[in-house]
Parts: sequence; C-alpha cells; structure tokens
Amino acid sequence: MLSLFTIIHEDADLLVVHKPADLVCHPTKGDEYSSLISRARIYLAGAGLEAVGARKDLPAPTAQHLTPHLIHRLDRETSGLVVIAKNPAAARELGKIWETRAVQKEYRAIVHGHVAAEQGIIDAPLGKDESSIVAIKDCVRSDGAAAQTEFFVERRFSRENSAFSLMRLIPHTGRKHQLRIHLAHLGHSIVGDKIYGGDPDLYLALVEGRLTDEQRARLRLPQHALHAGRIQFVWRERSYDFSSPPEAAFTQFLAPE
Repeated sequence: MLSLFTIIHEDADLLVVHKPADLVCHPTKGDEYSSLISRARIYLAGAGLEAVGARKDLPAPTAQHLTPHLIHRLDRETSGLVVIAKNPAAARELGKIWETRAVQKEYRAIVHGHVAAEQGIIDAPLGKDESSIVAIKDCVRSDGAAAQTEFFVERRFSRENSAFSLMRLIPHTGRKHQLRIHLAHLGHSIVGDKIYGGDPDLYLALVEGRLTDEQRARLRLPQHALHAGRIQFVWRERSYDFSSPPEAAFTQFLAPE
C-alpha cells in the first residue's frame, strides 16, 4: 500500500504530519492519493493505518467521528510540517491561534549566491503581479499587503562552481509565496523555484509538460529547496513544539562534493 505521509505527532484531536514535496494540500484531480487532505481522510477512515505505521495505543479511527481539517497550507513543492485537526471543535480553536499569529514557524531554504548579511529582516509588501504571464504569481509592490520575513545565514557553500547559501527563515506574516518572493527580492531566489527564479517559462513548461533536460539542469532540483521544519504554539494551556528534517534531495544538495 502507498505510504500516505510521515506522522510527527498524533493524539485524540491533533495530527501533525510531514507533507512530502510535490504533494498539494487540497485536491486538483480525482486521484484519492493526490492531495494531503485526501490522504488524511484515508488515514482517519482507517484505510491507511498499516501503511503509515499507526500508533498501537490509539483507538482505531473511523470516518464517522473523525474529519480532517487542515489548519494551514504549504505550497505544493514545499516540504514539511502541516497541522491537521481531527474534528471541527479542534479546528475552530486552532484556527483562532493561526488567525492571531500566535504561531512561531521556522523554514530552511537553499538560495542562489552568497548572502552578504548574516541576518536581517525583509520588510516588503506583497500583491498580485499583474504584468506576469504566470497567473498565480505575486510580487513586491508598494500598495500590497504588509509582509515581513526574518532571515539568518546558516552556511555559505559552493557547488559545481556556483555559490549557494543555506538560510533559516522566520516569517512574521503569512502571505502567499511570501518567503519565495522575499528571497528573490533580496536577490537570492530559492534553488529550484520555477516561478520566482527569474524565468517564468520554467513554470509554464512544467504545467504544460514540456520541461526540457536543459531546463531541469538549470533548476538543479526537481522541487524548490524550501522546507517547513518547525512549528511552535500554545493550545489548551499546553506548549507544542514540532520539528521535521528536510527531505533527501535537500540534504544531499548540502553535502560536500
């Protein structure tokens, strides 16, 4: 049976999973395995227990009393932690925590070039990129919604005669594509980013099924190198702190040549 996802934490109300890269959060087609929410439904209905190695100390979930609700989302190619409520009451409570931004998140990203500053805050408003041929693309614009990203350079390195930096990112707002746009605005786009990497045809080629070997080589990675590695929040007077390491392609790119 297909592995649905890796479970980081589970209790009666909460399911925290590692979403793999190249999996959408919500369905775009009929395949029941094609989205995170559909996989969560399968799991909670009991069909995926053996596939994901469910905890034996938990009662077998049934579709009658458990319904998954994604509390937040990640872009399709972003890997990492997603919090899922198992019932409407938990979903409402957790949703309020997210709405009030009482959540601390940390990401890791590999970007092009050696970032000069050791740390800093990117404060640049975001809105729709009306000039782009990519319909879903946003950009930095003066009349956009406020957005701030704090960054730290963890490592600078070179690979195949090109410079890269490993970044730790803390978003202070939650705008669409915020981290990807802010890093590109800084002059250091994320490795593998097909929308904000400088060539919009890379994204169009991907969705149209015509990505060439040369384009894949330029991207260097099949999915962009952005990972949601840590989430912290307080709920029902308890502190939660979840973490998950990046996937193999990410860590292998960091390995010495």
